[in-house]
Amino acid sequence: KAAGLKRRGAELAVGTLDDASFVAAVLSGAKGAFLLCPPNFATDDFFSYQARINASLAEAVARSEVPHVVLLSSLGADHASGNGPISGVHDLEQALRATGTTVTALRPGFFQENVAAMLPLAQAQGIYPSFFPRQVPVPMIATRDIGKAVAAALRSAPGQSEIVDLVGPPYTADDVAATLGRVVGRPVQTVEIPQEQHVGALVESGFSPHIAGVFAEMYAFFLAGKAQPVGDRLVNVTTPLEETLRSVAAAG
Repeated sequence: KAAGLKRRGAELAVGTLDDASFVAAVLSGAKGAFLLCPPNFATDDFFSYQARINASLAEAVARSEVPHVVLLSSLGADHASGNGPISGVHDLEQALRATGTTVTALRPGFFQENVAAMLPLAQAQGIYPSFFPRQVPVPMIATRDIGKAVAAALRSAPGQSEIVDLVGPPYTADDVAATLGRVVGRPVQTVEIPQEQHVGALVESGFSPHIAGVFAEMYAFFLAGKAQPVGDRLVNVTTPLEETLRSVAAAG
């Protein structure tokens, strides 16, 4: 990936996000930056990990004086707690604004690529496990649409910080199962996982009990209807789930 980016004109730098001096040096002289706090599924303290990365990124932005930051945030980041990993991006939004830079916080919802991870299971067993009730529509966004929104924000010259809700097309769990079925070429049935079984199901899929608890809290937050678009403006994006699934299947 690095070689391909370099051929397209990127300058490469190797370091870690918890090294504020490294990040500040990379950002020095930039007119804008796209930042995110990537998840770490190996840590035994997810929230401490987020806090460490957040502090480093905020320090780097302050030291480099980059004038505009586009942040990958999340739907539900208006809540400071009770929302699993989303609490970390809430904190990062606040920390970046405190630096004085202009912050464009993009708040997408559920990624379509999360569904793509279910392609092997759908192909092998004809099932789609869902943490959402089967008839509840959930907006799902393709990461390519997030990328386009990031590029558009970086090209703009915003006069002030803003929060942008990115909303993709809605799908019920049964819609998702039907779409998976068309992609893999066999019937796929929804298997609805009750909320009290979320932690166990996540552990069974390979997550540690700690990480499973963090993400189960996020699902409970969504199921309680607390994740709502409340930003300064809303952008609807349109890439259909089937297009994303077929693209991932073709690449894999």
